[in-house]
Amino acid sequence: MDKKLLSLLVCPVSKAPLEYDEEKQELVCKASGLAYPVRDGIPVMLESEARQLTTDEKLDK
Repeated sequence: MDKKLLSLLVCPVSKAPLEYDEEKQELVCKASGLAYPVRDGIPVMLESEARQLTTDEKLDK
């Protein structure tokens, strides 16, 4: 994930910054508790496509 692109993207729900999880290919927002998929290098920033973070993922720093 391009660091410059990541610095520009925010969660469409909470407007909080996102963290890139390379292993899961997701952009994670702790504020909203959502993880947005990255497909073929393209972030899918739709709430309907996001998955809810587990309790452990929300607490993980």
